[in-house]
Amino acid sequence: MSSLEVKSISKAFGGVKAIDGFSFTVGGHDIAGIIGPNGAGKTTVFNLVTGVYRLDGGQVFLDGGDLTGLPQHEITRAGVARTFQNIRLFRGLNVLENVMTAADPYSAYALFDICFFTPRKRRREKEVKDLSRNFLKLVGLEGYETEKPESLPYGMQRKLELARALATNPKVLLLDEPAAGLNPSEVRAFIDLARTLHCRFKFSIVIIEHRLEVVMELSSKIFVLNFGKLLASGTPAEILCDRAVTEAYLGEEEAECSA
Repeated sequence: MSSLEVKSISKAFGGVKAIDGFSFTVGGHDIAGIIGPNGAGKTTVFNLVTGVYRLDGGQVFLDGGDLTGLPQHEITRAGVARTFQNIRLFRGLNVLENVMTAADPYSAYALFDICFFTPRKRRREKEVKDLSRNFLKLVGLEGYETEKPESLPYGMQRKLELARALATNPKVLLLDEPAAGLNPSEVRAFIDLARTLHCRFKFSIVIIEHRLEVVMELSSKIFVLNFGKLLASGTPAEILCDRAVTEAYLGEEEAECSA
């Protein structure tokens, strides 16, 4: 059970502070949510944690190991995987190959094995294929291995991106608006799938999501981001009853709170 600690991270673009001293910790077997108004900096946080953007300040730790300043592939190899707000799949590859691209970098073979297609290379390639098929089955894409990603419905493309993230063997999984574009039945299916994967693989999950029912149902704690700063944190019930949150994110009218 791994812990992700983000300490006072900051990022400015053109002199404008996009993220300003934001901190959060996701430990053990947590599912945490990050919410906030449009433009609050939520995806920027993920980009900073995963090395897409370089930090102006602050640090990122995974299980006590410092990830600050590492390139993206090393952060992924350390155990931080993600999906994207705008789906990013390899359109030149089929569904199975998309997942294999994530699992193959962990294969233990050398350039010699590749050039001469040695038994070790053939054996590992079969292992990667079997592993990738298993991840596709887990997310409900069994039977679609030879399809092109662009031919799949939007909801299935979301599942494919999730399967690809799973193939990196993550300790922490970052999901950027995983329910975006899904219909109500697909949203319900995603919530159930997230719970299943969380229980099976024991990784921590951090979710950015505008659909509050997803965050409220899945998360044990929520961090509210506003203009790049932490506005509030707490349990779903505490967040719903926080006046600053309801004004900044949910609107002027306060959410109904139970006694």
